[in-house]
Amino acid sequence: MYRPRIIPVLLLKGEGLYKSVKFKKFNYIGDPINAVKLFNDLKADELTFLDINATNDKRTISIDLIKDIGEEANMPFAVGGGIKSIKYIEKVIKAGAEKVVINTHAIKNPYFIKEASNYFGSSTICVCVDVKKNLFGKQKIYSNAGTKISSYNILDFCKLMEQNGAGELIIQSVDKDGTMEGYDTNLLASVSKHVTIPIVGLGGAKSLNNLKRAYDLCNLNGLAAGSLFVYQGTKKGVLINYPEKNEVSFTS
Repeated sequence: MYRPRIIPVLLLKGEGLYKSVKFKKFNYIGDPINAVKLFNDLKADELTFLDINATNDKRTISIDLIKDIGEEANMPFAVGGGIKSIKYIEKVIKAGAEKVVINTHAIKNPYFIKEASNYFGSSTICVCVDVKKNLFGKQKIYSNAGTKISSYNILDFCKLMEQNGAGELIIQSVDKDGTMEGYDTNLLASVSKHVTIPIVGLGGAKSLNNLKRAYDLCNLNGLAAGSLFVYQGTKKGVLINYPEKNEVSFTS
């Protein structure tokens, strides 16, 4: 039976690990390298690290930190944050990351995804699509850590990224981020019906049942979460956790 990847997404601010709610209200979680060690022990499928302030600070995710993660991690990992050049992607891959995650620059310069995928191969290039409702309640794509609205139609943009060679899309609901109310399955199902490349759902997972439901309803290749893997209990005590292989069974 096919088993989708289950992926902890870890947010970086400086050298620390944080968790947000709707891209706001950041809570300090701890040291990223310690988290990697714990996820090693828990045998996580893969990890994703996103430097959430990098683009707005006009910088990139730290190569030194990527090297530290690469020296410690026993699993594949992806990184994102301010990445907008072939040269820097090359540095990231040499530092140990398997994939790069691109958000803002994919919106500003969609052709860059074609350039990068041609140079490194599609499997190296992941585009994160941040979606949230505007003032009129309509879902739109946002860039710059959810602060700038894009004119792109969601499905048109996802199809464009596929055409330009992206190997994977992370579809993230900003409105669900950190709420632990469950995935936006309508959004995820809509995107998965219109593209053929792997789709990873992100935003809102509270329980293993949320993972199963999103997979069954949305035809996803990966199930990503932040709060689910760093908090424990109703009071959200910080505790790195990850399900054992036999804890999650998928029906399709």
